[in-house]
Amino acid sequence: MTLKQLLAVGHGNASGTTLSEALRHFSDSLARAASKQAQRGTAAFVDPKRQRKTCERTKSPLRQVAMTTERNFWEIKLTHRPKPFWYPYQTLRNVGVLEQLLTGTGLDFLQLCQGPHRKIADIGGADGDLAFLLEQMGLSVDLIDNEPTNFNHLQGARILKEALHSNVMIRTVDLDSQFTLSGEKYDAIFLLGILYHLKNPFFVLEKLAAITRYCFLSTRIARQTDNGQQISQGPIAYLLGPQECNNDSTNFWIFSEEGLKRLINRTGWDLLSYLSIGVTANSTPADPEQDERAFCLLRSKMVSMVTASPNPVPASKNTTTMISWNTGNAAAGKVYVSIDNREELLFAASRQGSAPANWVRPGRTYEFRLYDSDHTRLLDKVAVATATE
Repeated sequence: MTLKQLLAVGHGNASGTTLSEALRHFSDSLARAASKQAQRGTAAFVDPKRQRKTCERTKSPLRQVAMTTERNFWEIKLTHRPKPFWYPYQTLRNVGVLEQLLTGTGLDFLQLCQGPHRKIADIGGADGDLAFLLEQMGLSVDLIDNEPTNFNHLQGARILKEALHSNVMIRTVDLDSQFTLSGEKYDAIFLLGILYHLKNPFFVLEKLAAITRYCFLSTRIARQTDNGQQISQGPIAYLLGPQECNNDSTNFWIFSEEGLKRLINRTGWDLLSYLSIGVTANSTPADPEQDERAFCLLRSKMVSMVTASPNPVPASKNTTTMISWNTGNAAAGKVYVSIDNREELLFAASRQGSAPANWVRPGRTYEFRLYDSDHTRLLDKVAVATATE
């Protein structure tokens, strides 16, 4: 059974199978399948001894699946090309950090990615590991990278796509040009480890804010220069020399924390969650021993959207979810709620804002709908459920 099938069962199950439960079942089934395939000599899975180590229970089922998948992908890769051919960094290790990023936001990873557009994008995806993992989770994915600057000119992604019988769309786009994405709209975009490779990060982030609801972003940041000059308190961007960082001339801008946050705000995003990892005390722009990475969850201010957090709402006597909305432009809007598919009731009227709904009750259905100011055009909607106790 695939992860997609398991999630479909979970969504239709009255007992309320959670994402964690579905992922745990998927990881167990993947382990059993791996053992069977290994016994038949199929190179697409790791051998049983190594598999047992990856199938130990962890606190993060999503991270567990990512690590298991990463090993399986490596087995597939090495049957087609030697190791130096492939992108050398373990991109799926980011999944655990993304899960931490969502903690406290009240947002569910799959719900965030399964919005009205039914499509997500992995930009700068190297060999496509993350894109193919997300596809296995039942998502429709575009893998977007610049073929001339990709580590193996996207040959690796194309090999994996064929080997996995994948439907991931591989698109080559130069983000340093005045690019377009052919009118595409996305529920979420993953922009991990790409920002400091861009000559014009302001243009790229502003462009993406107009076509997606959410963005997972990671980039290198710095708190001081190599000579110890503090930059962490200012909205600063450090321009690297062509050989200064990892001898890679495609590295350009390293932001301070405040610089990154201001860039996010100025390009049409709300910063929902932020964390940094690595050397968080005295990081510098170029020294590999003083590397700090910032991870951000962003929500577009340029896309019409209404959201609920948390959703599902914890089942209790005093259940509250925060409803947030934005028309995506200067025009006013109205938010209505329909309870149990009955007549709509006005919830709020403004271009953007947030307000608590503290009257959500178990066993009832709630749909919040964002309209234009005339209540004639539906801009977005969100269904709110209550979690089972």
